[in-house]
Amino acid sequence: MIASKATYPQRSSIVKQVLAAMIQNRRLDASPDQPWTTDSVSDVLRSIPSLFFHSPRSIGRQKGFRHRSPLKQRNPHQEPDRFHRYWDTQKVEHGVEKAMEFYSWVETQFGFSHTEITCREMACVLARGNRLKRLWDFLHGMARKGGNGVVTTATITCLIKVLGEEGLVNQALAAFYRMKQFHCKPDVYAYNTIINALCRVGNFRKARFLLEQMELPGFRCPPDTFTYTILIGSYCKYGLQTGCRKAIRRRLWEANHLFRIMLFKGFVPDVVTYNCLIDGCCKTYRIERALELFDDMNKRGCVPNRVTYNSFIRYYSAVNEIDNAVDMLQKMKEMNHGIPSTSSYTPIIHALCETGRILEAGGFLAELVDGGSVPREYTYKLLCDSLRSAGEADLMGDELRGRIETGIENRYKQLMKVKPIMTHRIPL
Repeated sequence: MIASKATYPQRSSIVKQVLAAMIQNRRLDASPDQPWTTDSVSDVLRSIPSLFFHSPRSIGRQKGFRHRSPLKQRNPHQEPDRFHRYWDTQKVEHGVEKAMEFYSWVETQFGFSHTEITCREMACVLARGNRLKRLWDFLHGMARKGGNGVVTTATITCLIKVLGEEGLVNQALAAFYRMKQFHCKPDVYAYNTIINALCRVGNFRKARFLLEQMELPGFRCPPDTFTYTILIGSYCKYGLQTGCRKAIRRRLWEANHLFRIMLFKGFVPDVVTYNCLIDGCCKTYRIERALELFDDMNKRGCVPNRVTYNSFIRYYSAVNEIDNAVDMLQKMKEMNHGIPSTSSYTPIIHALCETGRILEAGGFLAELVDGGSVPREYTYKLLCDSLRSAGEADLMGDELRGRIETGIENRYKQLMKVKPIMTHRIPL
C-alpha cells in the first residue's frame, strides 16, 4: 500500500510548542526560539481543525475535496440534536477560542503583521467551526484594519470552498454575493468554486443561472473548460445517486447537451470531461454513446488514462462480457495509457469467479500481485473459496499466497495507524 503524502510533513519546534499548549489548555506566554513567519502562523491555524473539530468517527477520513459533502443543504439552526452526536461542541468552541487567541497573540506580543494568507487561514478555521457570525465580524475587522490587501478575492473564494465542503451552500452563496462589501471582484475561479458547491447539493438551477451569466457577451469572467466539466460531472453523479430512471435519463441528457454546447463554443474538452461522461454512460448501460465518446477522444488527440479504461472494464464485467473487459485491460497496457491497479483487475476477477473460469481468475490475480499491487481481502477470499469449491485449493502457490497475505496484513497495520478507533471491538 502506498502511503499518502503528508500535507504538512515537517512542523517547526515553535509550531509544536504552540499546538501542545492549545491541546493542554495552557496560556500562550512562552517566548519562541525563532521569529514568527507567515508559514509558521499558517501552519498553526491549519492544524486546529484536525485537532479540535474532528470527532473520533471521522479519524482517518480523506482530507480536502475528496471526502463527500452532504447531498442536502445543512441548516445549523435545525440540526443540533442530531449533529451533536458527531460534533463535540465544547471541543469545537475551545478550538475556535484558541485560534482567535493565537491570532491576536502573535500580533500583540511579537508585532507580527498579518497577511492575506494568515487572514484566509483564520477565516477557514471559523468557517469549519460553523461560527459564521464571528467569521463575518472578523473579516470586516481585518478589512478595516489592513485595507483592501488583506481580504481579497482569493480569501473569499477559499471561504466559499470550505463552506461548500461543510454542506453550508446557502452560506457559501451569500459569501459569493458579499464580495462587493470587501471591494473584491469574483474571477472565473470564484465562479467555478460556487458552481461546484451548488452542484454538490443538487442546486442545478442556480448553477446554470451562474453559467448563463458567465456566457453573456462581454462578461468579464467567461467560462472555461473546467466550468463545463464541473456541471457535466455533477449531472452524471447526481443523476446516478437519485436512483430514479427518469431523473437519470434527464441528467445524462443535460450532461451530453452541455458537452455539445461546450464543443460548439470552441472549448476543447480534456480527459476529465470525457471521463465524467464515459463513466456516466457506462454506469447507465449506454455503451454505444460511451464508445462514441472514446473514439472522439482519440480523434481529438486527448489521451485516455486508467480512469477511462476502468469505466469500460466495470461495465463489461457487470454485463458478463469478460472478454471485452480483458481486451480493454490489454489495450491499456499496450498503448501505455496507464498502469493497471486493483480497481482494474478486481471486476474481471469477480466476473471470472462468478462464471466458473477460476483458473483465468487466478492468473489475473498473480498478474496483479506481480504488478506491485495488493488485492482486496474480499477478492482474495472469493478466489480462495472458488478454488476450494472446484477442488483446486493447491493451485495457488505458497509463495503467491504468502505475498498476498503479507500485503493485506501490512495494509491493515497501516490503516490501524490512521484509524485507531477500529481496533476497539464494539460489544453487541
